[in-house]
Amino acid sequence: MLNYSTIFENGMTYSNYREVVYTRLLNGKTTGDNHSLEMLHYTKMNNHRMDRIEKNTVLTSDLSNVISAIKGNYNFLVVSEGWCGDAAQILPVFEKIVEEAKGKFQMKIVLRDENLRLIDNYLTNGGRAIPAVIILDENKNPVLPKWGPRPQVLQKLLKQWKEESDDMGLIAEQLHGWYAKDKTQTTQSELVDLLKQLK
Repeated sequence: MLNYSTIFENGMTYSNYREVVYTRLLNGKTTGDNHSLEMLHYTKMNNHRMDRIEKNTVLTSDLSNVISAIKGNYNFLVVSEGWCGDAAQILPVFEKIVEEAKGKFQMKIVLRDENLRLIDNYLTNGGRAIPAVIILDENKNPVLPKWGPRPQVLQKLLKQWKEESDDMGLIAEQLHGWYAKDKTQTTQSELVDLLKQLK
């Protein structure tokens, strides 16, 4: 049995996570065990992405309305890694939700490769895809199926792109091009539907 309460308490706040990822990058490392030049490049790009999204993202009125209608207190437990491009596109949106919710939500982030028992309960098509967002109630019990690793429409596109090419550089370019054009709108729309299920 997973002890969600302990996992959550041992997690990092968003600002701690940003600091850990940035500090490791300064030391020529990323999170996890693979510190290759490629992974360092991804991590560096993700730092820029998170900076940009933090600065430019405003929550939609639909999402703001859903947040204000929630009466209870909940927790986002997010499984991530510094090198993960999807996580960089999505975590800042969850942080904006936490800020807007004014105490109704807390968020803690844990690293996937240090929490394999956790992620293995939340696989995507059999893989340890991240980010995985697990919503817990105030007693730290899961209340909804996990959300992630990306919006459903993009999940379908990614499957299509992988069938058309095995060039991961090209696929990453298509993925982040989609996020750049979408400007978090699809992510926010899906989160409206997700959070509507909370009381």
